[in-house]
Amino acid sequence: MNPPKCTSSNFVNFLISTYQACSCSEASRCLPGEPESIAHDSVKRLLERQPHHTEALYNEAKRLIRPDEGVLVIDDSTLDKPYSHQIELVTRHWSGKHHRVVQGINLISTIWTDGSGIVHVDFRIYNPNKDGKNKNDHFRDMLRAADERKFQPNCVIFDSWYSSIDNLKLIRSLKWHWCTRFKSNRLVDPDHSHNRPVSDIDIPPEGRVVHLRQYGFIKVFRIVHSDGETEHWATDFLNASESDRKSFKDLGWNIEEYHRGIKQCCGIERCQGRKEVVQRGHIFLSLLAFLRFESHRLNTGSSWYESKRSIHRSANSRFIAQPGF
Repeated sequence: MNPPKCTSSNFVNFLISTYQACSCSEASRCLPGEPESIAHDSVKRLLERQPHHTEALYNEAKRLIRPDEGVLVIDDSTLDKPYSHQIELVTRHWSGKHHRVVQGINLISTIWTDGSGIVHVDFRIYNPNKDGKNKNDHFRDMLRAADERKFQPNCVIFDSWYSSIDNLKLIRSLKWHWCTRFKSNRLVDPDHSHNRPVSDIDIPPEGRVVHLRQYGFIKVFRIVHSDGETEHWATDFLNASESDRKSFKDLGWNIEEYHRGIKQCCGIERCQGRKEVVQRGHIFLSLLAFLRFESHRLNTGSSWYESKRSIHRSANSRFIAQPGF
């Protein structure tokens, strides 16, 4: 059997170096070799061969993490596909970027972070028409996978969307702690009288211990921003201080940095293939490209964006010195 003309390492390097088009045709033009020696079908077959499970990704990521330290952060992001009408996996999702419902692929991710490193260790693609799972099902699947991989995080951090009682109880059963945002209408009992919305109770700056129905005692915080917007946070750390809550929030923000990184540096949104298997292969290799960026950042201190610009800066310098046209 002849070896494949295009390898996963080739495509990962292509994603690292390119800014715009991430199509199979463009990749075939950029890969080393004689002109047109690699057909775009070779690249397409490479994407179709990529694993659809997350174990392969974790095997690459685990050298950058310490499972018994740091925190796990779970959140989802919409990969924009605004002009896609025939691409499988594309459905309608809420986008925090656009602040409205848009067309795209919903990616649910788990990252490990200790404040310095940001490493994804698991992901799921939301596709209920095929697997029948909602986002909370994927959330619990990733928690169980992290437990099987011997994680012992200091805390699990997530958004209010994932703060259901079933999710909180699962984290408690794993003997982990959690910190999350609560919606303002979440019912709690502050004084053993009756449940009321968390927005209606008095919460001092240092937080307040309350009872969450069907769960137990938790601690809630209220944060009022300079623009008047109010947030409510909750944790099962009953002795947590406001500075502890802020530390968890700052660690949780790393997943937003991660989402920007995979979109702006790794071309994760730019696959034009119609088939689900091609889209999944492209997403998997884009995440491998992010691991390269993050490993380089941890070793050199160079940001993902500077690392990408340095590739183009070198190419620009050579062209300016010897223009081809």
